[in-house]
Parts: sequence; structure tokens; C-alpha cells
Amino acid sequence: MKLMRNMSRTGRGLLTFGLAFCVAVGSMLAIAPPAWAGLEIESWHTENGARVLFLQSRNLPILDVNVEFPAGSGRDEPGKEGLARMTLALMKKGTRKLDEHRISEQLAGIGAQLSGNIDLDRSGFALRTLSYRDDRRVALAVLRDILASPSFPEAVLEREKVRNVAFLEERQTRPNVIVAQTFQKELYGDHPYAATGAGEPETIAALTRDDLLAFHRRYFVSDEAVVTIVGDVSTDEARRIASELTADLPRAGEPVLQLPAVTHPAESTEVVIPHSASQAHVRIGMPGVRRGDPDYYPLWVAVQILGGNGMTSLLNAELREKRGLTYSAYSYFSPYFRRGPFVITLQTRQDQAWDALDVALSTLEQFVTDGPTEAQLRAAKQYLIGGFGLNIDSNAELAGYLAMVGFYQLPLDYIDRFPDEIGKVTLEDVRDALQRRLAPSRTVTVVVGPTARP
Repeated sequence: MKLMRNMSRTGRGLLTFGLAFCVAVGSMLAIAPPAWAGLEIESWHTENGARVLFLQSRNLPILDVNVEFPAGSGRDEPGKEGLARMTLALMKKGTRKLDEHRISEQLAGIGAQLSGNIDLDRSGFALRTLSYRDDRRVALAVLRDILASPSFPEAVLEREKVRNVAFLEERQTRPNVIVAQTFQKELYGDHPYAATGAGEPETIAALTRDDLLAFHRRYFVSDEAVVTIVGDVSTDEARRIASELTADLPRAGEPVLQLPAVTHPAESTEVVIPHSASQAHVRIGMPGVRRGDPDYYPLWVAVQILGGNGMTSLLNAELREKRGLTYSAYSYFSPYFRRGPFVITLQTRQDQAWDALDVALSTLEQFVTDGPTEAQLRAAKQYLIGGFGLNIDSNAELAGYLAMVGFYQLPLDYIDRFPDEIGKVTLEDVRDALQRRLAPSRTVTVVVGPTARP
């Protein structure tokens, strides 16, 4: 690695190549240990209340840092849908010290990569940089400035509003977008999780700079921050990095309010939206699991059997193999702080939409009633355990998982325990969880394509 160190000293332009080279080598070397090897994760709080998770990895001179806040799209106010996403996007577009061009130049000059991440619960930034002192100093200084001092330039906001409105107007003509947005709204009603994240053309157009400033001031606070550090630094260095990154953030004036509980629909609903697309898009679901849910592991195995394992799932067997109604069908859970959606999704010819929907619903009902076979359970567990290591085979992926662990206050050994917890799931566990948690008679169904049921 002496060559890489010399490169960082002699040529700014070569550093981009250096980081890309390290990333490529890291993938080939599988730089992260497997989940069951015992990850030595350290955790503490900074002086101003930010929670920190740190995992040292000395294999390559790379540092991955995630900083997240409870500032997801579920925090959008009525009439201001899209505010959380716009706030996050504009934070990278200018600070009190740097305009958007200087931000890009400084990060590109050292080969660093900065991306924003947002979902219903959380939003923040993921930084990847070379870990050499001079390089990481520049990258971390830029991130610190973005977190604490975004200027939300008026001209940039107006530009991004125009661009986003045009994007949304085009996007909302697509059947896959229509079915996803309609399903989310029908499932969650007036709950914050009904938010699509992107907003609506009219809500984006109405956003003001004051809206962004107020959202940032409310949610981007030090004692709600979760900092994840993975890579080539010592514990002392990680402590300094976390403290410096959050030093300029204000403390919360009051705790961020928890999102309300999610209720299950009282009865089934079916929404049909005509569309000229050749394929009908179908989405079926109900509230599912939350992070830390006691039924998480048996239901995770169950959804793998039902529709998570590609061509070998029950849904594909019934819809594709036996009847030729669709190329593929999937089921999945999206866990959040509150119960995220359980979803079955498929596409089929418009003239086959109702047959496919009925088969999907009957397959779900039979699965909930009877549960899986022992062979199906064994195959699903083997697949989940065997594939889990591939999900965390880089420092960046580990940083993402640790960010989730920190944000949802899961046990520090969550990653290590995952294979064991899946392995302990029994047939009775799955059947019990299915019958208690999934209600086929109270589903939300959205069909985009055909005009109506015959």
C-alpha cells in the first residue's frame, strides 16, 4: 500500500483512481468478515449526544462514514410532501462556506464519494474516502459543513423545484409508479407512512427556503444523530471523527415525536385504475413488521417461501409454472420504526389480471392457513443463511447495516446473531406468526391497467 500513500501525496487527480482501485480490491478480497465471525463493534455517545457505532477494518486504506437522523419522508407535513427529500438534496448544493461546485471539486479532488439516503424513517449521508489523514480531513470537513451549515440557496432551490416537478409529472404516468403510490396511500391512509417521499408536483412547487431551514433545524440535531464509522482508523481517531462531525449541530430543543402506531385495515379494499399499458400491474398487501418485531425472523422466513426466492417460490409455482399467468411474482416485507408494508407484487397481461389476482390471493390464504412444509422451511433457511454474508461483504455494506442497527437501537450483535436466529426458526414458529400477523381477508389491493372486474 506504499504506492497508494505516495499517490495521495503527489497527485490529486490520481486519487480518484486510488479509491476506485481500493474498492475493487476490497470486493475481491471480501474485506469484511462473515457475519458469524464476531464483529467487534464499539459504541458510545459523543459529548453532545450523538450515538456512534464503530468497526475497525485495517485491510485497505478506506473509511466509510454514515450520519443519519430521524428525518425521513414520514416527517413530511400535510401539504408539504417531498420536503424531507428536498431538504436532504439541497444540503449538498451549498453551505455558508462552499457552493455546490466547490463541494463537488473538493470531494472529486480526493476521490471521495458522498451520497444521500432517505426512507420513511431516516435520512442522512454516506461518505467513502481514503483513510489517509490529509484525504479524510478534507472529506470530513465537507461533510461536517453540509450537516451543520447548509445555506439552501434560493436560486438552486427554484432550479431543483422546476426539475422535480417535471420529473414527477412524467413519472406519474408510469403504471409501476401509479400502483406503488396508490397502494401506499390506500394502506396507510392518514398515517405519515402514506407519504411517497417524492411529493406531488403542487407540493414541491409550493416549498420555500424557510420550509427547508425549519425542517433542517428541527430534525438535524446532534442528540438524534447516529454516526457509523467503518474502516482504517483507530478507536481514538473514530472518537475524534464522530465528535468533530457533530460538533456544530444544535441540540434538540425537545425530543422528536414518535410516529403513531399503524392499524390494520378493517376489511379488504380493491382499487382499479385504468391504464393503456399492455401489462397490468398488481399490488396486494397489509401492514407487516417493524424493526425489532418479535415475529421478525419467522415472518422473514415465511415471506422467503411465499415469494422471496425468485423462481422457486410458491407464488411463482402457482402463477408462472402451473398457469403461465406471469413471468414472476414477488413478496417482501419493508420493516420500519412502525409496521412497514407486506407486499405481493406481479405483472401480467391485462386480460389475465383478474385470474392472476385471484390465484395470488388464494395462494396467500392457503399459505397462511396451512403454513410451509418442512422441506420448504429447510430450503428457505439455508438460502437466507447462505446468502446473508454476501449482503455485508464490503465495508460500505457493513456501514449501512450498522447504521440501521444504531438508528433502530437493535442489539450490537444483531449481524452476528442473524444466521443463528434464522436457524432457530421452527415450522410451528412460522405457522403461528402467519396466522397471528397476516390477514388475507383484510388486504389492500391495487390493480393498474384493466378497466374493471368482468
